[in-house]
Amino acid sequence: MPAAPPAAPAPITSSAALSLFEEKVPGDTLLKIREDLGECTRCKLHKGRNKLVFGDGNPHAQLVFVGEGPGADEDLQGLPFVGRAGKLLTQMIEAMGLQRKDVYICNVVKCRPPENRTPEPDEVQTCSPFLLRQLDVINPKVVVCLGACASKALLQTNRGISQYRGEWQDWRGRKLMATYHPAYLLRNPPAKADVWKDLQKVMAELGLPLPKKKSP
Repeated sequence: MPAAPPAAPAPITSSAALSLFEEKVPGDTLLKIREDLGECTRCKLHKGRNKLVFGDGNPHAQLVFVGEGPGADEDLQGLPFVGRAGKLLTQMIEAMGLQRKDVYICNVVKCRPPENRTPEPDEVQTCSPFLLRQLDVINPKVVVCLGACASKALLQTNRGISQYRGEWQDWRGRKLMATYHPAYLLRNPPAKADVWKDLQKVMAELGLPLPKKKSP
């Protein structure tokens, strides 16, 4: 008997969370979004920031990776995923037969949270409209959420990521796949196998050939 389809993630019902889903901005571009963001002081995260981390990669990418927020290396360089977790993400991308320049990489929040803590709800609420505009402008075929923070922010759910990791979600007319964050994989190497299964589903959706290599 075929398995029942997965239940849709339970939505967050607060008006603050729902307000994140704004209408598309006509004629929007990544440059305009970056200009609108400016040297942002909209939330408290700016107080400890060295550099704002907007995003990096192909502005017309079919695949976008969304993480949680910048870490120490990202904060210094102004680029997403350039530390230890970033190197692992690069290996994951290359294992898919792609390069970083082929995809787009960004985060839910653009400034580093103190001590790399999880972004707080008000910080996510403040920054998410810019992320949504980025995704609408790039218009990828697939969005991969790396970790619970990105998944919860885009899917508007309070469910744990393990409940829907690896399952396709429909999001704003696109396919979304939630999987574990590379930083989690550094702490829990056995979970790499699960993430590789998820990425192979992404590859199939994008029409990429499955490599012989088992995992990144």
